[in-house]
Amino acid sequence: MKRMMLKTLVAAMALTAFGAAQAQDKTIKFATQNPKGHPIVMGLEKFAEIVTAKSGGKIKVNLFPGGTLGSDQANVSAIQGGTLEMASMNSGIFASQVKEFAIYDFPFMFNNSAEADAVMDGPFGKKLHDKLQEKGLVGLAYFELGFRNITNSRRPVTKVEDLSGLKLRVIPNPINVDWVKALGANPTPLPFPEVYAALEQKAIDGQENPVTVINANKFYEVQKHLVMSNHQYNPQSVIISKKFWDTLDAAQKKIISDAAVEAAKYQREQARGQVAAALDNMKKNGMQVTELPAAELSKLRDLMRPVTAKYAVNVGQETVKELQAELAKVRK
Repeated sequence: MKRMMLKTLVAAMALTAFGAAQAQDKTIKFATQNPKGHPIVMGLEKFAEIVTAKSGGKIKVNLFPGGTLGSDQANVSAIQGGTLEMASMNSGIFASQVKEFAIYDFPFMFNNSAEADAVMDGPFGKKLHDKLQEKGLVGLAYFELGFRNITNSRRPVTKVEDLSGLKLRVIPNPINVDWVKALGANPTPLPFPEVYAALEQKAIDGQENPVTVINANKFYEVQKHLVMSNHQYNPQSVIISKKFWDTLDAAQKKIISDAAVEAAKYQREQARGQVAAALDNMKKNGMQVTELPAAELSKLRDLMRPVTAKYAVNVGQETVKELQAELAKVRK
């Protein structure tokens, strides 16, 4: 009788242990607007690969590229609510949650990728991500979308005046609306999944995005002209739900954090390595590429300065000074 009771007890304990082990298994849904093959998605794939390997398959990562889980705004709400675990999106989008994030949309903030890396990976980038926690979001790392350029279907852009009157899609936030207005163009805020159809139907004349995004989404099929304006640099925040984060133990958090940082380095390498090939492909597909002369580029910067000054007040002078101090260190 005692032996039977002992066997039953051992079996029950084994079942409990098995249940506990099963409970520790985690599944992450990771979303992005970018299509498969884009450097952002390559970053997601690298993250999934690292997490699976380091967790021994205990943490599974399912990827949802191409906006399949809705717009960035819908993803933010889902992450806050705990129905979506992770997403990668333009850092500037979080200005609606934490006002300081608008600084990531300031035109002509960074001169090159090295400056951007130093700021994003340094104390400034971390400090801004930390501010998201009270909004139910945890910032893990920064991928990059890159420097943005303007396309349109109406005319080549060789001087700033050529942008006047163009109906341009912008990311739906105030600073982007204002800098397009400053150029004499007409801003049209649209969620990214709607952009291709709007271009195809001529509801808008153009849009602005990094070269790799323009190429990956085949905008060259519905846009004839590209000007290399490099007017804005887009870091992409890799975000995880705080509700989900708080269910993880210390070892799981470390696996995910380390994987995000490692994937970010890989992702940026891929993004930068693809620019030349993407440009070449777009030209082969009939896109005409122009560059603004130095004098015109200077004019473009001057037109955007009042916009930066306006939003510096909203963002807070202290935040602007912190960023400028970080840039001064890099530029020495």
